[in-house]
Amino acid sequence: MGPEIVVPLGAFATAIVLAIGVPLARAYSRRMDADARNPRIPSEVADRLERMEQTLEAVAIEVERITEGQRFTTKLLSEGRSAADGRPIPSSAASPPDRAT
Repeated sequence: MGPEIVVPLGAFATAIVLAIGVPLARAYSRRMDADARNPRIPSEVADRLERMEQTLEAVAIEVERITEGQRFTTKLLSEGRSAADGRPIPSSAASPPDRAT
């Protein structure tokens, strides 16, 4: 086999390898990119994250309830002080106590 036959055969083989190899390489690289963008989370981790999310929501609800109770208590105390400011409180110096001796 002389170079006049080997060179065209090599060119055809190269064209065939490129025609098949380039699309396969592109598909493989796209698949690797897709896997890198969307990593697969194990089901155990996903379940644990779900439980943590539910617990965090429950804590947030309880904190909100505590805050509402504190607002209510503060409102009652402020209303009690304003009502007490309007009434005079009898002092012990103003009226001497009755003592039987």
